[in-house]
Amino acid sequence: MAINYIEKRDGEVVGFKPEKITHAILKAVLAIDIKSVSAKAIAKEISEQVVSNLEKRFIEKIPNVEDVQDEIIETLKKRGYKKIASAYAAYRKEKAQLRELKEKLGIEPEPKLTVNALEVLKSRYLLKDGEGNIIETPEQMFRRVARVIAAVDKKYDQDPKKAEDAFYEIMSRLEFLPNSPTLFNAGAPLRQLSACFVLTIEDSLESIFTAVKHTALIEQTGGGVGFDFSRLRPRGDVVRSTAGVASGPVSFMRVFDTATDVIKAGGKRRGAMMAVLRVDHPDIIEFIEVKNKPDELTNFNLSVAVTDEFMDAVKNNKTYPLINPRTKKTVVRLNAGNIWNLMIETAWKTGDPGVLFIDEINKHNPTPAIGKITGTNPCGEVPLLPDESCNLGSINISKMVEKNEINWQKLKQTIRIAVHFLDNVIDANRYPLKQIEKMTKANRKIGLGIMGWAECLIKLRIPYDSEKAIKLAEEVISFITKTARDASVELAKKRGSFPNFKKSIWTKKYGAIRNATLTTLAPTGSISIIAGCSSGIEPLFAVSFMRQVLEGTRLFEVNPLFERIAKERGFYSAELLEQIARTGSLQDIEGIPADVKKIFKTALDIKPKWHVRMQAAFQKYTDNAVSKTINLPQNATVADIREAYELAYDLKCKGITVYRYGSKPQQVLYIGKPPKERYITAVAEYAGGCPGICPH
Repeated sequence: MAINYIEKRDGEVVGFKPEKITHAILKAVLAIDIKSVSAKAIAKEISEQVVSNLEKRFIEKIPNVEDVQDEIIETLKKRGYKKIASAYAAYRKEKAQLRELKEKLGIEPEPKLTVNALEVLKSRYLLKDGEGNIIETPEQMFRRVARVIAAVDKKYDQDPKKAEDAFYEIMSRLEFLPNSPTLFNAGAPLRQLSACFVLTIEDSLESIFTAVKHTALIEQTGGGVGFDFSRLRPRGDVVRSTAGVASGPVSFMRVFDTATDVIKAGGKRRGAMMAVLRVDHPDIIEFIEVKNKPDELTNFNLSVAVTDEFMDAVKNNKTYPLINPRTKKTVVRLNAGNIWNLMIETAWKTGDPGVLFIDEINKHNPTPAIGKITGTNPCGEVPLLPDESCNLGSINISKMVEKNEINWQKLKQTIRIAVHFLDNVIDANRYPLKQIEKMTKANRKIGLGIMGWAECLIKLRIPYDSEKAIKLAEEVISFITKTARDASVELAKKRGSFPNFKKSIWTKKYGAIRNATLTTLAPTGSISIIAGCSSGIEPLFAVSFMRQVLEGTRLFEVNPLFERIAKERGFYSAELLEQIARTGSLQDIEGIPADVKKIFKTALDIKPKWHVRMQAAFQKYTDNAVSKTINLPQNATVADIREAYELAYDLKCKGITVYRYGSKPQQVLYIGKPPKERYITAVAEYAGGCPGICPH
């Protein structure tokens, strides 16, 4: 007797669809035995047997979901597919845990807390005892962080309970998450809560090796560090104290790289550093070319600090001077166009160096009287003064979309709570160095940004590469920055302005403001995995793909918004998902409606100019900077990168990073190519963008 109905977990009885069993089994087969050409046949065979067995067992009774899943596992075992049965059972167990957590946390509806999100939390975020056993749930983690950060309110004669509840709610609903060190360390022994640091390096061995030591201390707590190496004398220059010869900035960068290899960010995440060198430093060519060797400086992102004077020389085919930082004298003059070409060609080959438009950065320096900005954090989104730090947080903007439009009132409330949270972090923090604490508290910089921009646009049915998306980007970031500044002004009335306020640019506009900067667009990474959304303002990197989750397991993942639309529109099938997973893209697949293809374009489907224009749109109203990767296909040309670099400068971006697929020996995303890989494959904590050294 045919089965017509099935009972869901909530007791609702719905129509029985055998193809769902086939889809579920196919996903398991693909994840476990992805090289098998008979995946579809196995799924069909097992599915038909499962249905047949169910029809015999449930003649006068309606089976429930658990009955079906039990039968799938038993049938797989009997047919000799024990490995697939074991993986299916493990995945089923994880899903059960997720449902329980979802009920506790009130996470509804999409995107869900995924199996991979739970694995990331268990691996690196949830507290453990001395023997490595997990001793808290995600719910308890959010409560721990909320309680510690809200406790700062006592210092300002406020009851912390109200803030604790507000902080907990926006985190547990995955509407806002702070940077990873805050989640790691709030209420834990280290108590270092910031993600972004810039350290001073002066032209002496003492300064250099002191910075190495300080870097180790910061990375041990999960922070990432940036340096400007431009003060160091060039290779071959005189060293008077020893009558020797200087080895130059690049040689000392190798010392930092080795130290970071040892530390590996305290086991929480990989070490991450940014090395900056001015374009007029005599060792600029060595710096640009150093990553032509694949194993060089693997823990560093590189950026050349480019000046307006240099860019003018490029455009007018002029020479420019290389200046010895020790003597301040010109060593030689080079053709600016040749150096610009070398930077572009090397970025095409290796993904490095990126560019910092350092004069544009300093035009927006909120405290020019305190000093010039010469460096940034590892992903470039936070330009900082020497010995300064910043803590970040991101709003899941896709959670602000309701009934096909942005709920501006909900977004406003979330921004105000987030600014309060991030300002409190400055006081709750245990700083690794006294000088960093002093500078950070003097300026009280915070960086509030967004993640889930790709899903936000999809929900609104707006293509990423469209004028409408660019206009909305400006509208969203303008609203966030204005609201954040208003919240900072309100905080200043109660708590006072940041100490350097009278030496800042804000005295002309505000009577008081709590924070020297309010907004930043970070790459997010791990926190967007937890939130179940795309990274920062990046487009989707794939619609359907294979995920190498922690502990070596593989999962077949599908963008939940695509899956829902495909089912609603009637073109969903497991075979379609497998076809998409070969490249991650919909664009060359027949049977998918044109309007769906438009809103689900992936990073490599989008022309470079739209990547740059999106970055520029967000930069227009962002206090700090924007981390955005200009992703390019493997067949992209040097001319494509030149166009992106020059457009970024013309549109007043503060920097630019490009990545041509395949230009690095170790990648976080692989597009499937037989026989080694059949599907696009992402590492556990890749959420899009940031293909280089990203602290997540």
